[in-house]
Amino acid sequence: MDVLGTPKSLDEDLYSRQLYVLGLPAMQRLREGKVLLSGLQGLGAEVAKNLVLMGVGSLTLHDPHPTCWSDLAAQSRTWQEAGLRHLKNVWPSSTKLSRSASTQATSLRTYCWTSRFPPNPTSQAAQSPSPSLGCRVGWAVVLDLLIVRCTQVVVLTASNLEEQLKVGTLCRKHGVCFLVADTRGLVGQLFCDFGKDFTVEDLTEEEPLTAAIQHISQGSPGILTLRKEADARYFCDGDLVTFSGIEGMTELNGCDPRPIHVQDGTLEIGDTTSFSCYLRGGAVTEVKRPTTVSHDPLDTALLQPRVVAQSPQEGRRARCLHQAFRALHKFQHLSGRPPQPWDPADAEKVVDLARALEPLRGTEGELLDEALVRTVALSSAGVLSPMAAMLGAVAAQEVLKAISRKFMPLNQWLYFDALDCLPEDGEFLPNPKDCAPRGCRYDGQIAVFGAGFQEKLSHQRYLLVGAGAVGCELLKGFALVGLGAGANGGLTVADMDHVERSNLSRQFLFRPQDIGKPKAEVAAEAARRLNSDLRVTPLTHPLDPTREHIYGDDFFSCVHGVAAAVDSFQARHYVAARCTHYLKPLLEAGTQGTRGSASVFVPHVTEGYSGPASAAEDAPHPVCTMRYFPSTAAHTLQWARDEFERLFRLSAETINCSQQALTSLADRDRPQLLQVVVGLLRHRPRNWQDCVVWALGHWQLRFRYGIMQLLRHYPPDKVLKDGTLFWSHPKQCPQPLEFDASQDTHLLYVLAAANLYAQMHGLPGSRDQPALRNMLELLPLTDPQHLDSIFSSDLASTELGPEQVERLNEALQDWSEGSPLEPLRFEKDDDSNFHVDFVTAAASLRAQNYGIPPANRIQSKRIVGQIIPAIATTTAAVVGLVGLELFKVVGGQPPRPRPRPRSAFRHSYLHLAQNSFSRFVPPAPAIQKFHHLTWTCWNRLKVPAGQPERTLESLLAHLQEQYGLRVKMLLLDPALLYSAGWSPEERARCLPLRVTELVRQVTQRQVPKPGQQVLVLELSCEGEDEDTTFPPLHYEL
Repeated sequence: MDVLGTPKSLDEDLYSRQLYVLGLPAMQRLREGKVLLSGLQGLGAEVAKNLVLMGVGSLTLHDPHPTCWSDLAAQSRTWQEAGLRHLKNVWPSSTKLSRSASTQATSLRTYCWTSRFPPNPTSQAAQSPSPSLGCRVGWAVVLDLLIVRCTQVVVLTASNLEEQLKVGTLCRKHGVCFLVADTRGLVGQLFCDFGKDFTVEDLTEEEPLTAAIQHISQGSPGILTLRKEADARYFCDGDLVTFSGIEGMTELNGCDPRPIHVQDGTLEIGDTTSFSCYLRGGAVTEVKRPTTVSHDPLDTALLQPRVVAQSPQEGRRARCLHQAFRALHKFQHLSGRPPQPWDPADAEKVVDLARALEPLRGTEGELLDEALVRTVALSSAGVLSPMAAMLGAVAAQEVLKAISRKFMPLNQWLYFDALDCLPEDGEFLPNPKDCAPRGCRYDGQIAVFGAGFQEKLSHQRYLLVGAGAVGCELLKGFALVGLGAGANGGLTVADMDHVERSNLSRQFLFRPQDIGKPKAEVAAEAARRLNSDLRVTPLTHPLDPTREHIYGDDFFSCVHGVAAAVDSFQARHYVAARCTHYLKPLLEAGTQGTRGSASVFVPHVTEGYSGPASAAEDAPHPVCTMRYFPSTAAHTLQWARDEFERLFRLSAETINCSQQALTSLADRDRPQLLQVVVGLLRHRPRNWQDCVVWALGHWQLRFRYGIMQLLRHYPPDKVLKDGTLFWSHPKQCPQPLEFDASQDTHLLYVLAAANLYAQMHGLPGSRDQPALRNMLELLPLTDPQHLDSIFSSDLASTELGPEQVERLNEALQDWSEGSPLEPLRFEKDDDSNFHVDFVTAAASLRAQNYGIPPANRIQSKRIVGQIIPAIATTTAAVVGLVGLELFKVVGGQPPRPRPRPRSAFRHSYLHLAQNSFSRFVPPAPAIQKFHHLTWTCWNRLKVPAGQPERTLESLLAHLQEQYGLRVKMLLLDPALLYSAGWSPEERARCLPLRVTELVRQVTQRQVPKPGQQVLVLELSCEGEDEDTTFPPLHYEL
């Protein structure tokens, strides 16, 4: 056995994205989890890879079977390098890892220790001599070790039914969670047995609901009014809640969970008659309730299956697939082999066996879908990477649920099929000869689709945009299926980013030694190691409007399709627009936590991409709200993030050119930037204590003096003209804070601010908190009247008085004598740089000022860093779904006479935390009409430039003659090329010009650009409606 060590500390930097999905308690349980995984074909390898990336504490791998060619169709470890030796049945006697699946796993994460068990003595591999077999230990020993090692979860893949029943019984006896996962061609099966009474601690990935309190009445029941009335709708009758941060009615703070009743936008919280009078502030927080789940053992569940289905129709199909799997097990038991690829005789035997099976209980009257069973049997011999990715992801997620007790487990069978990948026309279905083994790495795929389809895949040329988590998984999948691995094929990977440490828990093509290197280059090299025939070109230029000279007409003319793995809606829209322009199919995937989607857009077949322009959380908060009237933790965090920019980046940049800044009326904020960075010091800091003095002074300015100043302008009792109080809902009247070095948040703010100030000035900082606390106790606090004489009020005016400007100029003379300051750029992923510490502390103090429930450090980091929660399982699942759509897109290309119909394609949505799996046919492209013309987003008006090139007048005449369009306006991007409202002189000047000459005169740009084949023009025509959008005019050069 080889053990790499099992450190128990959690690396929050490495698992930062996953922490936002699981939370710290669940993540800690996962780090202590022990899993036994048997079966290391493609599906088992996917499960292992996902578990290692997620950080499971201990993973034991077992496989008694020799490697075969079909393994390579879905196996990310290149067994071919070892000459197809019996690598998976190694029992190493030394500490050196053999080149097996565990090598791949342990190279992914050194925090996971891996061991291997010997083969089943009843297997053919174990009975044959093998020099690598150090000792012969039976399968029974494996089962005994299962208990000795206190394994929490056992996962079987590529196992027969007899083994499943035996291991399932043993696991049930000893309280071990048990999973069975299997794929047969385009059909997959997953079974979960977590025991009779399994407790789920937390059903959702969302954090407990928290809302700010406006008021609590004394009474029976006490009525709690929320600061935002709309928040009440998120609470439900019977929810348990607790309270924190309340001033006045402090009896509620930290109380035992109380049930609530939601009534007209308020919460009834029980008897508060004897409690103190409520004063201000506080938060009410949901307390999540555990849930108990009961599962049947496998022998019972086989005859009375509970299947995951989104509709009755899906339920019937799932039960039919259940019977198909039982029949396949029976066939293999009787024949000693699985059905041959696309063998009609074997398929009929499977159908006969399915007919003869004992009917499932509770399904009387349901007829067996024999055509479905027959299709499953015909294609069941194959091994497909996308199916392994999808089922391996869901299986790993269920292992996570078993260990972490977070999220609802499957109940109990999941069947997933992608038989829609097969041609709908019988004449295009594979035949046994075409699907026979070739002795190559694609045999598992050829067994389903045939050798002709594999040849077509190898000649594809695809662009992959993004080499992040989804992009790396896609590239791995492309390598395994052989996309672009032929002489005329190829892949291009475009990504401008570099590898960061937080990538390593989700992007398994990267290793620690790759940190800082370009993602595209590292991913491309890793993909070549997976498949040496793969032709992949990395590009480190972003795919955006500034790089259209790189990704232009010549580039896209050589591309068959595009896969998008980008992390913003803006980028998605641009990539989709390029695909629409060049009529290229687009495969697109995205994830957020345990939610994921996969979509396919095919020219002239499906709709085009139409996602939102931006995420809702990206909307900016009003400046006035953030500065003076915050009401949520998000407001305080945005204020703190802006404060970081002002203090440590903008001010440094301003000081570096400060002599001219004070005389510039165009930059009214610059004097105040200089004023705050100079602060109380009045001279450039010389040492650590100077930095602390500045930080303490700034604490007082922001959280005491600034609030006092605000209350002078708007006193707590200020009344508006209509008689209402100025400080009424939703405004919360703030209170100034008193500095107290014994309070952790106060100390953290000064520590972080002083260190950042020191970094900016090139001085050494300090992390010694006890020493800092002692220093602060000796430093005097500044009199507010002294602050009045130094700082201007940004409420009154942004201009400084003459005396303040003079003092500021004197101080800046001192700054100008030293070296330039170092502007600090916010970096969320380095927990040692004090950036997130400063923002967290500043936002928390601001929240205290206004009685707002503060965000903790993890929440603050996610919000200000705009971090998208992510986990490896969701990524792998959506990539598997994309891979299935790739099969359909490629299958619809020549020599097939026409593309696959829209009914063959699927958009997919999944939510692994809630066991929701939805696949649906994409909508058809919307049809627009104008007089006799009809078009969709995929159409364009094509006009050749001609030789000699046509004039503007000729172009307008052609559009009228060819399409019946009288053009009112013609544009190239924002540039106006023609308007029907032009004066006669302007018309006379422009109409005789060649179109390219007119474009050069209007835009002052070279036309055509090198490699440009088309000018894309927009037009407006007489008689059009307001909502008419004509197809683009492609002026072909």
